[in-house]
Amino acid sequence: MGGSGMAQAGRGGAWFILAAAILWGTTGTSQALAPVGANPMTIGALRLAVGGLALLLLAVARGGFTKGMRWPLIPTLCAGGCIASYQLTFFAAVKTTGVAVGTMVGIGSSPVMAGILAFLVLGERPGRRWAGATALAVAGCSLLLATGGEVSVNPLGIVLALGAGLSYAAYTLAIKALLAGRSPDAVIAVAFCLGALFLAPLLVGADLSWLPSVRGAVVVLHLGLIATALSYRLFARGLQTVPVASAVTLSLAEPLTATILGVTVVGERLTLTSLGGILLIFGGLALLAVGPRNRPGRP
Repeated sequence: MGGSGMAQAGRGGAWFILAAAILWGTTGTSQALAPVGANPMTIGALRLAVGGLALLLLAVARGGFTKGMRWPLIPTLCAGGCIASYQLTFFAAVKTTGVAVGTMVGIGSSPVMAGILAFLVLGERPGRRWAGATALAVAGCSLLLATGGEVSVNPLGIVLALGAGLSYAAYTLAIKALLAGRSPDAVIAVAFCLGALFLAPLLVGADLSWLPSVRGAVVVLHLGLIATALSYRLFARGLQTVPVASAVTLSLAEPLTATILGVTVVGERLTLTSLGGILLIFGGLALLAVGPRNRPGRP
C-alpha cells in the first residue's frame, strides 16, 4: 500500500476509534443511573459477561476463528486481565470520586502511559503530532475537571482512576500485539471472554435483586451490547491502522462525551472553563483524526 493509501487507512481507523470512544463516554452516566443496590464490581462483571458473549457469537458467526490459530499466552492473558482490572478500577473510581473526576483522571492519564508502554514494548515513537494532540487533550481534560466547588476529589478514587488508565493503556498494547494475523472479532471476543471469566467469582453470592428491574436490565444491556461489544469491535478495527499512543489519545473523546451528556441529560451547567476544555479536546482530537494532507506528487 502506498503512502497515500496508508494515510487514508490511518484516518479511517481514527474515525472508528472516535466512534468507540463516544460510546464509552456513556458508561459513567449509565452506571450512575443504575438502581440502588447495584455494586460497581458487579456491574463490571455483568458488563463483561454480556459483552463477551455477544462478541463471541459475532466472531463465530463471521468465521473469525480459523483452525490452527495460535494465541500467544502472555499477550492473551494480559488483554483479558487488563480489561477485567479496568472494569474494577474504573467503576470503583466513579463511585468513589464521582463520574467527572473518575472519567477525567482515568482516561486523561492513559495517553501518557500508552505512549511510554508503546515505546518500551513495541518501539513505537509517537512523534510531535501525538505529543501536541495529547497536550491539548489533557489540558482540556484538566479544564473540564476544574468546573467548580461541587466536584469532589477523593485520593482513593484518584488512585483507582490511575489504575484504570494504566489498565486501559496495557490492554490496548496487548490487543495491538494480538491483531497481527488474527480477526479483530476473534481477538476482542477472546479478550472479553477471558475478562468475564476473571470477574465471574464476583457474581457468586452477589446481590442481583436490582437486575430484573427495567432500569437494571437496560443499564446492563446498554453497557454490555453498546458500550462494550459494539464499541470495542470498532476500536479493534481502528487499531489495525492506528498506533497505540495515537489510539489512546483519540479515546479522550470519552470524557468529552461524558461532559456533554452531563449537560444534556443530567442538566449540569457548562461554564466558560468547561467550554474552553471542550474546545481544547476537540482541537487535540482533530489534530490526530484529520492528520496532515499529502502534498501532490508525494508517494
